[in-house]
Formats: sequence, structure tokens, C-alpha cells
Amino acid sequence: MNDIMQAWSNYLFYKLRRNNVIASSKNQEKPINKKKKKYMIKGKVLKGVLFVVLGATSYGMLATFVRMAYNEGYTTAEATTSQFAIGILGLLAILLFKTKVKKQKLKKATRKEMFSLLIAGLSTGMTSIFYYLAVRYIPVSIGIVLLMQTVWIGVIVEMIVDGKKPGIAKIVAVMIVLIGTLMATNLIDADVHLDWRGVLLGLLAAVSFTTTMFASNKIAIRLAPIKRSLFMIMGGALVVFVFGLFTQVDPYNFQIFLKWGFVLALFGTIIPPILMNLGFPLCGIGLGSIVSSAELPVSVLMAYMFLHERVTAIQWLGILLIILAIIIMNLRLKNKLATK
Repeated sequence: MNDIMQAWSNYLFYKLRRNNVIASSKNQEKPINKKKKKYMIKGKVLKGVLFVVLGATSYGMLATFVRMAYNEGYTTAEATTSQFAIGILGLLAILLFKTKVKKQKLKKATRKEMFSLLIAGLSTGMTSIFYYLAVRYIPVSIGIVLLMQTVWIGVIVEMIVDGKKPGIAKIVAVMIVLIGTLMATNLIDADVHLDWRGVLLGLLAAVSFTTTMFASNKIAIRLAPIKRSLFMIMGGALVVFVFGLFTQVDPYNFQIFLKWGFVLALFGTIIPPILMNLGFPLCGIGLGSIVSSAELPVSVLMAYMFLHERVTAIQWLGILLIILAIIIMNLRLKNKLATK
């Protein structure tokens, strides 16, 4: 009887150790010294910064590609629908690769989470529509500046939704953004006249983009980035397809799927959301917001090089002021995160 009990005890101990309930003495991790831990944290932060920069750079290239598609006769409806259709297929392919090939177990989304992400994704579609329409009427270098008004719009939304009153640093930053915007859009030059439709659409894109940012930081954050991105893009596709259905007058030119659809999907709906969702948790919201401002100079440089848009020294100074404002707004938060 004792032999049977001993055998059963040994078997139970083996199963528990195998399932990591009881740690084997051989597999016990050695304590990590403070210096090594510090380097590991720095490595993660740098990795996160790299992901966010690449994601922001990808977004920055997008408007130039859209304008180039316009120059070839394609419409806004064709640009947006091809981007979202291929984007969904691309994200689905990545998700299937992770779950079927790599055998990764991802958390399942509840019906409530799926519905919430689909609704939140509506603003993603609206951002693309407003932004792409805006660059029909105004230069790309001006359009991106208007999109970056999310800096002060976000402060207002935060005050209304979360009841957070802006501090002195945020108020100063907002004033710098407004001054920088006047310079970056070259409105201080009396000879410059911007199409009011482009300005209005650019500001609507900023409002919509702010909504997307707030939603993506609060809804179903327990899910994997690829799943959250997929559901939000699917929500955006609903808006985009309805927009295309009611605005596409001429026969739909399916050639855009081959010429520009893949490029727009890659740089607009596949790379940025995945990299941003990977990078922000590693480097933090404050530092991530600072480095994501790389989108602004990248977009202006792309417009200068490929569309030959004229960018004056005053405009560059205004762009630098906007980036400075973003740094001022997030530097205090970054320091708080660093001390934790």
C-alpha cells in the first residue's frame, strides 16, 4: 500500500512540475541584477520607440501616395475602398498566420468588445475620408499640419470626457501649436489663399483622428493588437464602402487595386496600427506621442520630394514649433513613467 501511495505521489509531483505549477530546481531563474534589469528596460523602450517611429513614418507617406493616385485620375472613393479592402485581407492573413501556423493562442473577443471596436473603427474610416478629400483642395504639406491639430483637440476632449483640466504646460503647448499652425500653413502671408473646403475637411479629419486615438486607448485593450486593429479597420470599412456607394459617379476603376490599393493598405491600414499597438506599451504614451510626431516632417518631405510642393522656411519653423509643443505636453508624463 505504501508503495502504491509513493508511486502516486511521485506521478502527481511530476505532472505538477511539468505544467509549471511547481518549479524545477534546474529551471529556477537566477535573480537579475539591477544593472542588467536597467539595460533590459532601456532595450524595450528603444524597441518601442523604433516601432512607433516606423508606424508614424508610414502614416506620413500616405497622403503623398493618395495625391499621386489623384493625379492619375482615381477618385477618393476608389482610394479609400481599395485601401480598406486590401487592408482587411492583409490583417486577416497575419492573424491566420499567427493562430494556424505559429499556433499562438490569442484571447477571444466578446460580442461586446467586437461591437465596441467596430463602432470605434467608424472614426478610422471617417479620418481617411476627410483627410483624403482635404488633400484634393489643399497641399499635402498643409493637410498634415491640420491633421496634427489633434494636439489641442485632444486636450478639449480629455477635459470634456475625463473631466481633466489642462495644466499650464498643456495651455502653453496649445498656444504654441496654434502659432505654429499659422506659420506652417503660411496664413501669415497675405498672398496665400487656402481653399476653405480643404481647411474644413482637414480639421474634421483631426477631430475624427482624435476620436480614434481615445477609443483605441480605452476599448478592449486586453486583446492582441492584431485583433483590435482588424475589428477597427472592419468598422472603418463600413463607412468607407457606404461613402463609395453614394459618391462614385463614374464606373469604378478596379485598376487601383493593382496600382495603388496595396501601397495604400500597407502604409495606411496594416503597418501603422500594428506597429503603434506594439510600440506604445513598450515606450509609454508620453514618449510614444513625442516620437510619433515624426509623421509631420516625413509627410512634408514626401510632398516636397515627390509632389514638388513649395515649403518655405517660415513653414518649417511652424512645423518645428508644433513638434516642440508635442514634446512639452508629453515630457512631464514621460518623466513620471520613467520614475515608476
